[in-house]
Amino acid sequence: MSEVWERVRRSIIPVAVALVLGVALGGGVKLSAKSDAEDDFYKEIPLFTDVVSVIQSDYVEEVTTKDLIYGALKGMLSSLDPHSQFMDPDTYKEMQIETKGEFGGLGIVITIRDQFLTVVTPLEDTPAYRSGLKSGDRIVKIDDKPTKDMSLFDAVKMMRGKPGSEIVLTVMREDVNTLMEFRVTRDIIEINSIKEAKMLDAHTGYIKIVEFQEKTARDLEAALERLKKEGMQALILDLRNNPGGLLNSAVDVGEFFIPRGKVIVSTRGRLESQAMEFKAQGKKDLYGDIPLVVLVNEGSASASEIVAGAIRDHHRGILLGVKTFGKGSVQTVSPLRDGSAVRLTTAKYYTPAGQSIHEVGVEPDVVVKLTDEEEVKIAEREVKVVGEPDANPDSGEAKPPALDGQLARALDLIKGIEVWRNIQGDHTGD
Repeated sequence: MSEVWERVRRSIIPVAVALVLGVALGGGVKLSAKSDAEDDFYKEIPLFTDVVSVIQSDYVEEVTTKDLIYGALKGMLSSLDPHSQFMDPDTYKEMQIETKGEFGGLGIVITIRDQFLTVVTPLEDTPAYRSGLKSGDRIVKIDDKPTKDMSLFDAVKMMRGKPGSEIVLTVMREDVNTLMEFRVTRDIIEINSIKEAKMLDAHTGYIKIVEFQEKTARDLEAALERLKKEGMQALILDLRNNPGGLLNSAVDVGEFFIPRGKVIVSTRGRLESQAMEFKAQGKKDLYGDIPLVVLVNEGSASASEIVAGAIRDHHRGILLGVKTFGKGSVQTVSPLRDGSAVRLTTAKYYTPAGQSIHEVGVEPDVVVKLTDEEEVKIAEREVKVVGEPDANPDSGEAKPPALDGQLARALDLIKGIEVWRNIQGDHTGD
C-alpha cells in the first residue's frame, strides 16, 4: 500500500493543485491570490489522495489516473450548479459545433430545475418539436434509464446518437395525471436563426428568431431591410420557443431597437470584474421608432430574455405572451491545454431596470395564453412550412402565417399604436 500511496501522491497532488488553482493550465484560467480558501484546500488534499490510493489499489478493475482526475473534475463542477461543467476534449468539440448552428440529436434544450431534468424548449422544425414535447416537460426516463441524479451533460450525451435511430423519453407534464412517452427519431439538426421574415399585412412585418447565433444580427439586418422595402412600418418580433444562444448576438440584435448609450443587459457576479454593462453603440439603431411588439412564452430563455427585457424596460415596445423561462446565468468557457475545458457559471444577467432574469423570468406587458389546440395547430403549421419557399427569409413573395391567438393580439396592438400615432400627428398639426 505504501508504494501505491507514494506513487499516487507524487502524481496526483501537483495535478490537483494545478487544476484547482489554475497554474499553467491554458487560456482563461488565472492564478488567484493566497487566501483562507486555498489554505482549506491544501488541508483537504490528503483526503483526496487517500481516496485515489484506495481506488488504485483495491478497485475491481484498473483505472487510469486521467480517468480518476476527469471523474473528480466532472463531479466538482456538477456539484456547483446544473450549468457548470468539466468538458473532456470530445465534449468540448461537440459544444463548439453546437454554437455554430449544426449538430446531431433531437433538437431539444434541457436544464435541471427543482432537481428534475426539464425541457426549456424544443427547437422548431426538429424531431423533438414535431413529437409534441413542450417547454416545462420533466423527463423522468431516457429509454429505460431513470434521470434521477443524472447530470445535465450525461443526459445530453444519451440523447445524441446516429441519425435515424430512435429514443424514448418518458415525461411528466403539468396537469396530466399519467406519464407520457414520446418516441423521437434522431436527426442532423441544422438551425437557421431567422426562421420567418414576411409581411402580415400592408404595413406590418413579422420576423421569427429561433436561436441567437454568430450570424443572427447579420441575417436580421437583411430581413429588416427587405421588409422595409416591402412597406414595413411596424414589426412583430417573435421570440417564442427561442432558448437563447450567444450573449454578443443578443446585444447586437438589441442594438437595432435600443437607443445609443442605453444599457441592453448587465452582469453581476462574486467578483468586481464580473460586473459589466453592455450598452447600445448606435451602430444599428435604424428601427428605434418603429412600432414594435415582441412575442415571448415559457420557452423563451437566456438571450431571448435579454432582448425582451431590454425592450420592455426601455419602453421601446410591448411584450406579449406569457412569462419567460428564467435562464439568466453567465457561463464562461476556459479551454485547457489537453483539449478539455471548464464551463463555469461566473455571473447572472440583469435587465436594464436591475431585475434578475435567472429563475425569475421576464413578465410580459400583455398576458395572452395559447390553448392546447392552438399550440397543436402552430406545430402542424411549422411542419408544413419546412421546405416551402416562403420558409426562406430571403425569398420574394410570401404568404402570411396563420394567426394564433398571441399573434392576432399582437397585430391588433400594432394597429392600435398606428391609430394612436396618427391621432397624435393630427393634434400636433393643429
